[in-house]
Amino acid sequence: MPFSEASGLVVLLEKLSRLLAEQETCGYVVGGFIRDWVLMRQTHDIDIAVRGDAIRLAEKIARSLSGKFVLLDADNGIARIIAVQEQEQWQVDFSSLEGDIEADLARRDFTIDAMAIELADLILLVKGKRQEELELVDPFGGRKDVEEGIVRAVSEQVFEADPIRLLRAARLAAELDFSIEPETENLIRRYHGLVAGVPGERAREELLRLLCLPGSARFLRYLDELKLLTVLIPELDSCKGVDQPTTHFWDVFDHSLEAVAAVDFLLRENSWQYASREMLTSVPWSQEIKDSLSRQISAGSTHRSLLKLACLLHDIAKPETKFVDPTGRARFYGHTGEGAVKAKSILGRLHMSHQEIKQVETMVYHHLHPVQMANEGCLPTRRAIYRYFRDTGDNGIDILFLALADYLATCGPNLTVEGWQEQCRMINYILAEHGEQQERISPVKIIDGHDLIDVFGLPPGPLLGRLLVQVQEARASGELKTKEEALALVRKELSVRNMSDNRTEQRLSS
Repeated sequence: MPFSEASGLVVLLEKLSRLLAEQETCGYVVGGFIRDWVLMRQTHDIDIAVRGDAIRLAEKIARSLSGKFVLLDADNGIARIIAVQEQEQWQVDFSSLEGDIEADLARRDFTIDAMAIELADLILLVKGKRQEELELVDPFGGRKDVEEGIVRAVSEQVFEADPIRLLRAARLAAELDFSIEPETENLIRRYHGLVAGVPGERAREELLRLLCLPGSARFLRYLDELKLLTVLIPELDSCKGVDQPTTHFWDVFDHSLEAVAAVDFLLRENSWQYASREMLTSVPWSQEIKDSLSRQISAGSTHRSLLKLACLLHDIAKPETKFVDPTGRARFYGHTGEGAVKAKSILGRLHMSHQEIKQVETMVYHHLHPVQMANEGCLPTRRAIYRYFRDTGDNGIDILFLALADYLATCGPNLTVEGWQEQCRMINYILAEHGEQQERISPVKIIDGHDLIDVFGLPPGPLLGRLLVQVQEARASGELKTKEEALALVRKELSVRNMSDNRTEQRLSS
């Protein structure tokens, strides 16, 4: 068994065994851990079937290990603990045994997850005290399916028993590069509607794990072929068949999926059939950008995975905002704002974290912002660039990549090298100017609120804050460098405000 750092695993398994013994019960290691063992894949996820109340046991064990307890499914008696042992983080899922281990495995989802080893025997094996290969409890030929790369349902009832398995089948096939066996595919299509009843937090986990994979657009397309995608996100169904202006090659639904495929390409995760690898040389890329996109947002999500989700949802409000103008051209006025509202609703339904929702909502709302900064083919102004990053915050870089993916998914097979280079020139300029602005404003502030109070006799309040924002913007744009120049700008702004106030007063008194 390929444990490169088995010490942490041994410590954890022995603690789990002792804690279960204290509760006068025992456990079997089942499912994915055994599958990954056969595949010789490293993992920090362990599934344990225990005799007794799994949720109650998990709560006690979480406290004993100073770990975090997570209730996954009260109805099916599934809970999780997240614990750190030997500086490694482990995720341990507990479920309750019903009957003997063979009967329990018969209630599991797929043959590749319907294998088991007693916890005590696994400890001996990992510690090297048992030289021979232990005989697995494997009543459904799971090991053979693992070796042949097949996801096969244990029985016809698996999806009715727990509908999350509909999504898990596709996710497992994607993660392991396996194929779903044809009869199991048929079962998924038959029961696809059950996905609507899956608890949001469980659906969230499966979706995010798919989006973390290279080539995730292909897996989203497969979810749609299995009739799962539009049950999971019904709002996408109305995007099908919604035609767009002639600049767009695809309807709204296919454009959205192609945007995910295009961002996979831009992130160097996968090829894209409508663009060559040479075209990536024009795309901004650096270790700083790579690190920015890899930053974690919440458990299971990063800037990178949420960028893909934003690509999927960026035009989600186009169906209801579409109208045809007198020239016969389709328009979608307001779809960014309406789309942000819909994205927030969708992700709330999936129990995404507040930070995840805000991230995607911001990207959807601002996805046209980079293109709109350019005026009739001219590069954006310095002030426009400053305001863009001020308004988008940590999402500024992500949205630039969304804008590039949107452009690629608009053109499709009609993409030209010249048009692409022009888009990349603009994005590179925005990033370069932003970097220069950060250098200009990174030193100590040239003036602060105390200066404005002392020099102009201004009271603390909103006006003070607005004036300091104007100074910061002018400094970032390279329009001033010294304290004297900053004070002159404030003096000019106060003079303009006084003149405006006087004119208003005269109008009111006349």
